[in-house]
Amino acid sequence: MEILRVEGLSKIFGSGRLEVRALEDINLSVSEGDLVALLGPSGSGKTTLLLCISLILDPTGGKIDFDGQTIFQKNGWTGVDIRRVRREKIGFIFQSHNLIPFLTAKQNVLFPLSLIGLGKESAESRAMELLKYMEIAERADYLPARLSGGEQQRVAIARALANNAKLILADEPTASLDTGRGMRVMELLRKIANENRSAVIVVTHDVRMIEGFDHVYQLKDGHIVGEKMSSTLK
Repeated sequence: MEILRVEGLSKIFGSGRLEVRALEDINLSVSEGDLVALLGPSGSGKTTLLLCISLILDPTGGKIDFDGQTIFQKNGWTGVDIRRVRREKIGFIFQSHNLIPFLTAKQNVLFPLSLIGLGKESAESRAMELLKYMEIAERADYLPARLSGGEQQRVAIARALANNAKLILADEPTASLDTGRGMRVMELLRKIANENRSAVIVVTHDVRMIEGFDHVYQLKDGHIVGEKMSSTLK
């Protein structure tokens, strides 16, 4: 089942002599269970595309269909409650983890569950289930400062999964990790795509991290310049 379709998407910052075309004529499709990479150097448009897909940044033109609904078309949002869509159907994993420093690991996972109105008992059960799934349950009562970088990333992934998201977006999730820990995070994302049937899109500049991905979109100067299976990349 197709979760996301992007057609002719563009994003322009500024105007006149200061105009910057960050994205131009972007087309891609992602289905449930897909593990997709957006690959390219700094400044290629990867993060801008991720922010448009996550409904955080307004595109300039094009079309975004998400979970059977047209969310953005031509010059604006279609009237769909995008805050609700983000809250209930999209999970975001940040490069810097963005854990709330004064909340424990479990409380960080509970936070998005409180936003969707889940009852206390159900929320507690869901949070611990996710921490166990991420193999970090023994650190449930630790503050982020007491966790390693890899452990913090596991908590961040658990938080992104809290709302049973149909789409998981990860912006350079391994950038602050060494190669071994980075590979383990990518294995967790592959596990999520396979077992939860979530569509997972990962922004990265590191080709070593995307072995076994279903699709790899290569970006350069705001354009998709190629789509390949990760096994064909060198």
